[in-house]
Amino acid sequence: MGDKVRHVLGLSGGKDSAALAIYMRDRVPEMEYVFCDTQKELKETYEYLDKLEWALKKPIVKLNPERGFDHWLELYGGYLPSSRMRWCTRMLKIKPFEDFIGDGPVINYVGIRKDEDHRKGYIISPKSNLKAVYPFVEDGIMEADVFRILEEAEIGLPSYYEWRTRSGCYFCFFQRKAEWVGLKERHPDLFEKAKAYEKIDPVTGVRYTWNQSESLDELASPERVAEIKAKHSKAAANAKASAPGQKLIQIFNVALDDEDDTEPCLICNL
Repeated sequence: MGDKVRHVLGLSGGKDSAALAIYMRDRVPEMEYVFCDTQKELKETYEYLDKLEWALKKPIVKLNPERGFDHWLELYGGYLPSSRMRWCTRMLKIKPFEDFIGDGPVINYVGIRKDEDHRKGYIISPKSNLKAVYPFVEDGIMEADVFRILEEAEIGLPSYYEWRTRSGCYFCFFQRKAEWVGLKERHPDLFEKAKAYEKIDPVTGVRYTWNQSESLDELASPERVAEIKAKHSKAAANAKASAPGQKLIQIFNVALDDEDDTEPCLICNL
């Protein structure tokens, strides 16, 4: 007799995986809900997970890495993670998830929507015992449906969507300039912690910064902050005018697309 198949849904702290959890709550009662906690998350993320637990009426298992961010940063010689070297995702998110699922058969439920089904090619883990399924794609669930699911469940959207479009660590390198400004204004203590990780060698000029083109110290100058906010406000106004009726998060996201449309890691962002 073979091993019993486990049903696992990974939560990122974002709207799509949260909506999928609610969507599957009664369809798969034996579902295991997990969140890979780097311990570098925003407090808004933890608050939203508490709301989600209330809606699911079931605990969310928090998975912690064996070694924290600072350990791996030292191991990688102070080289901050980037879109080209996503060691943080591998060591702090994917590895704890793989350890949790083990070697038995697992169906992994992924919150990719029908209107973004091109993202299905992204594999969270290459483990052979893991089978990914996409209920939203199969059932034609679009972004508007995600908003409806969350509103009907009475949990709404994560509050960080007021200034940030992606979940993940407070210092995530996928943040756009306007989002770094949002972190500075809403969580100045975390902005300073993120800034402390950056290093610029005065002799060689080698830069270890979250953004390749600009350090957080440079970004934080009053003139630069004003420039970033003015550019974002103009882009948001244009986005709102071109598509009236959109939610704030949709306008905010479109306004940032011309700055950076790099795909973030799914396990951190859905």
